[in-house]
Amino acid sequence: MYFSDVNNSIPLAERLRPSTLDDLIGQEHLTGKGSILRNVIEQGRIPSMILWGPPGVGKTTIAHIIAHTLQVPYFQLSAISSGVKEVREVIEEAKQQKGTILFIDEIHRFNKGQQDALLGAVEKGIITLIGATTENPSFEVNSALLSRCQVYVLKGLQKEDLVNLLQQAIQKDKWLSTYQPVLKETEALISISGGDARKLLNLFELVVTQAGTSKETLITDALVMQVAQNKIALYDKKGEQHYDIISAFIKSMRGSDPNGAVYWLARMITGGEDVKFIARRMLIFASEDIGNANPNALLLANATFDAVSKIGYPESRIILSQCATYLASSPKSNAAYTAIGAALSAVDKTGDLPVPLPIRNAPTRLMKNMDYGKGYQYSHLGEGNFIEQEYLPEKLVGTKFYEPGNNAREKELRKFLQERWKGKYGY
Repeated sequence: MYFSDVNNSIPLAERLRPSTLDDLIGQEHLTGKGSILRNVIEQGRIPSMILWGPPGVGKTTIAHIIAHTLQVPYFQLSAISSGVKEVREVIEEAKQQKGTILFIDEIHRFNKGQQDALLGAVEKGIITLIGATTENPSFEVNSALLSRCQVYVLKGLQKEDLVNLLQQAIQKDKWLSTYQPVLKETEALISISGGDARKLLNLFELVVTQAGTSKETLITDALVMQVAQNKIALYDKKGEQHYDIISAFIKSMRGSDPNGAVYWLARMITGGEDVKFIARRMLIFASEDIGNANPNALLLANATFDAVSKIGYPESRIILSQCATYLASSPKSNAAYTAIGAALSAVDKTGDLPVPLPIRNAPTRLMKNMDYGKGYQYSHLGEGNFIEQEYLPEKLVGTKFYEPGNNAREKELRKFLQERWKGKYGY
């Protein structure tokens, strides 16, 4: 069931908001046949819940569907414009109406006091709370309230989901269909909307109505960008350009050019690239191309990955920029990358060489009797916490895998190794 007969002054996204799970596009893991959320809705006994996911993926719609399916009193508040007063007013009304659902959009924006105002009513079953958030509820919802709610994670809509939404709009919305829109290209619509179904549908309506005629209206990327006045760089996250741009990003950082790095970063951000994908590539880069030339690079890249996993767009763009410019501006070394490559090659060529007896583990008497661990010298007993002894299998004695790079930090490492091994590995 859709509300497509409502007059066109209501935005298309609202006119097309479904009222049954069968009409919902996306989130099959939660609402498909036999799924956990569908089951509790069909049983008519829903728990208080937090719906966590990106903007425009169906959080509000699912709340509407639940209320429509169960035919219970339904109140909706926005955490941006509502406070404790409004929450308490709903709770008072709910005391007179059994099974009341209170939906709070952007619940992460409620402070502790506002969240605490909900706690008692949720605990006593006066209201069933449905909170929607784009932020990790583990960090943004207080633990007492969170412990009384089931958290359901909504996934970002895929390209095919978004195209289906557009096709559905053409078929279901009577007012829109008078323009006879034909989807020739969809990349600009999807890129500009950033995967947000609400933005997608409302942008689509704007494009069709501004460019449409009584005859067939052809929807192209050029038309969408003209109407939207947003000359974005189209970016196919699964196509060749995806790999070209991430390659340009990595090579800019490797070439110590923070300007090139931040430009290609901006291209990925504008194209809606997954923040975790970008952060993951920088985390790899920090070891592969910087390594021991600046060990702090790995720490910052790891912190960046953790931070963007909690935050998401748009704020993550700042964190990603800080990390990218830092990595680009750091001294470079691929010595760690080269070392593990050489060691893996040696393993492939020589197979499973035996561990030298002195450095084997000897937890049992039998192993000790077999000379496991015999002759091992505890390094901390030596001068400078070092005693020269052999750690490689016999066939690889003297083989050098790690060659420190020509940078300040690894020069210090080289000096340290020279003093310890006195030329054994050619340091």
